[in-house]
Amino acid sequence: METFLNRYRNVTVLLLVIFAQLVLLAVQVKNDQDVRMIRVWTVSAVTPAARLAEWLRGGSIGFLRDYVLLHDTHAENVRLQSEVNRLKLDNDFLKNELNTADRAKALALFQERTPSKTLAADVIGTGAGTNAKVVFVDRGSSAGVERGMAVVTPDGIVGKVIEAYPTASEVLLITDPDFAAGVISQKTMVRGTLKGQGTPMCKVDYIPPEEKLQVGDWFYTSGDDRVFPRGLPVGIIKVVRPGQPFQEIYVEPSGIQRGLEDVLIVIEGVHQVIPSEPLANQPVYIAPGPSSSDEPALAATPTAGTAADKLRAQYKAIGDAQNHKFGEGGVGEKPANFNLKPPPPGTTAPGTASQGLGTRNQGLGNPVPATQAPSPKPQSPAPSPQSPSPGAKPTAPGQPPAPVTDDVAQRPHSE
Repeated sequence: METFLNRYRNVTVLLLVIFAQLVLLAVQVKNDQDVRMIRVWTVSAVTPAARLAEWLRGGSIGFLRDYVLLHDTHAENVRLQSEVNRLKLDNDFLKNELNTADRAKALALFQERTPSKTLAADVIGTGAGTNAKVVFVDRGSSAGVERGMAVVTPDGIVGKVIEAYPTASEVLLITDPDFAAGVISQKTMVRGTLKGQGTPMCKVDYIPPEEKLQVGDWFYTSGDDRVFPRGLPVGIIKVVRPGQPFQEIYVEPSGIQRGLEDVLIVIEGVHQVIPSEPLANQPVYIAPGPSSSDEPALAATPTAGTAADKLRAQYKAIGDAQNHKFGEGGVGEKPANFNLKPPPPGTTAPGTASQGLGTRNQGLGNPVPATQAPSPKPQSPAPSPQSPSPGAKPTAPGQPPAPVTDDVAQRPHSE
């Protein structure tokens, strides 16, 4: 190094002098933004190094945080997963409790409504056979259950008891091929026999071809089998096919559609009337409110009530405006025109301001509106019974006097 400096001493001194001169110029000279050049050069030279240092710092901290300090993340993940599983179990438990409460409430309401004496039971098991459609309930002969008793739910019939043990009973479901029950249609009151098919659908036999049954009609128990009392819902028709000698009708049972968990065993059956409407839940229709075009009409008759009450009041106002009397009138009399708009509020219907003129002019065939009716003349004092009034016809002795004809009715059309 010393040899190199000795050899290039002059050049080295020259470079140092030039560099010092540049530094002095940079300290004195400013750019167009009034910043000294030495400051500009210094910042420009330091900026890449600062960027590199910041990138290294951020990368190292991120790496340290994301990959080195994750020894507690697995434990936190396990804890959160266990908490989520616990919350799911609690949610399922609460849903089951709510469903159980709803079913218990439905069973209690059904027991209060039905006249038959029933016994609540829980399903505790199913049959072991592949084709057997049987379940076991937790009520047996010790609770009064006997063989042949009907098993139902609030939605419909479920089956019948085929074996009664001391603490449990075996129930043959409605879908079993060995099951049969007498049924009757709701609309046409035609009787048939319901039979299980081993499938979710049941078949109704012995329905003549001339009977008119449609998809959507309901079947109820007829009480002919001496097992199910009359009037319990069975199911809804899904398929109707013509056949000989009987129709092919398939019914979807309503009592087992929502699953079997709680059932009712009919201890003493009482026949009841078949309802006119099916027991299935039907949507409630809420009529829309009056439109904006009907608001002036309804404002004329401010009545409280439903839309039907408002419409009745509107028709009443239209009829009164035309001097129409509801419930009166002979054969061939022209009814009121209900297509007209009702009168605005505060106005008097024609013929009501002067009822005498309105009723008298009807005999002339040219009714005069109240707004164009002539002013009434002062009436003369009533004649005495001894002196007949002008225009009255003489009557024979012993006959009642003839009615006095009003002078207005005798006026010509020109008036």
